[in-house]
Parts: sequence; structure tokens; C-alpha cells
Amino acid sequence: MMVYTLVSETIFEEDIKKSRFQAIAAPVENEQQVKMFLEKHLDLTTTHQCWAWKIGHNVRFNDDGEPSGTAGRPILATIEGNDLTNAIVLVNRWYGGIKLGTGGLVRAYGGCAGQCLLLAEKIELIEKKKIYFQCQFSEWSIFQYELNTQGIEYTEQYTADGVEVEALLQIDQIDPLKLKIQDVTRGREQLKLLEDVDD
Repeated sequence: MMVYTLVSETIFEEDIKKSRFQAIAAPVENEQQVKMFLEKHLDLTTTHQCWAWKIGHNVRFNDDGEPSGTAGRPILATIEGNDLTNAIVLVNRWYGGIKLGTGGLVRAYGGCAGQCLLLAEKIELIEKKKIYFQCQFSEWSIFQYELNTQGIEYTEQYTADGVEVEALLQIDQIDPLKLKIQDVTRGREQLKLLEDVDD
């Protein structure tokens, strides 16, 4: 399944029965960025600031005083409905005096978030895995050439026994490199997957 994230911050506003709704969508990579985004957009003039975010398998949402399930969850549903991850959508509401009822709130928050995400530019998020392998000094130039050619990010560390390498690979690059390592080191070394450190 293809997963997408947002390219940049996008804003959409609409008035629904005299209430003003403003959705702000943005890319986020970790909870620290979520915190910074929410602090940056803290607005005391609003009646409610409801939001949802999804980073990898982690999701959070907040109804900020609206009836439970009428704001944060519909916003999250639009994020997931657009196959997005590493994204946050904040919907501000300035109450205009007419109650929308629970169904109306769900439509307003979900709809405003959805419109905002329609406008937002999306980019395919290519999941990367961290891998590790070792090789001898004489073999390192072959691997270094391979990694550089494919534009793979890596760090190498020289030890008494050779070179230890950590690299960030797209899923489809793992198997070819695995074979290359077995081939060059004649089966002496193996590619190891390192568990994601962010989770």
C-alpha cells in the first residue's frame, strides 16, 4: 500500500451556520514537532481547537471540549482516508451562536479537514529501514561505491577488524544489498535489520 505525507502547511477556511472553521494541515515526524505545531497555532480567540495526528502506527486526537467523537475522530478519519501518515490536522472553530448538533459537528470538522487535505500537496512517503553490516577494509570500497551510486545514507566506523556500516535503506533496496554482501564476503557477513529507533 502506498502511504503519503504532506509537503507543507496548508490552510482552509469555511463558514458553517455562522461558525468559522479553519483547518491547518502540516507534516510532522515526531511528537516534538506535534508539540511545536500546536504551540505555534495556539489561538485563544478560538472556541475550540480540535486536532488529530498520525505518525507511523501512532495516532492521537483531541475534541477540545466538543462532544466526544464529534471532532478529533472525524479529523483522524480524513487523515487515514487520504492514506496519510506523519501528518497533523488542526481545526479551529469560532462559535457563531448556532448549535450544529453532533451529526453537524462531525460533518463540519471532518469536512473542513477533508477540504484542507484536498488542497494540500502530498508526496509518497517511502518507508526506510536501518540496516547494519560489517566488512573487511579491502571490501569496503566495493560497498561504498554501491551505497553512493544508489544515494543511500550511511555511516561507517573503522574498527580493528574492518568496517562497521549502518545505513538507511528503502524496502526495495534491502534484498539486493543483502545478496551483494553475501557475494562479496563469500557468505561470511550478513545484513542485519536494526529495529526502528523512533518507535
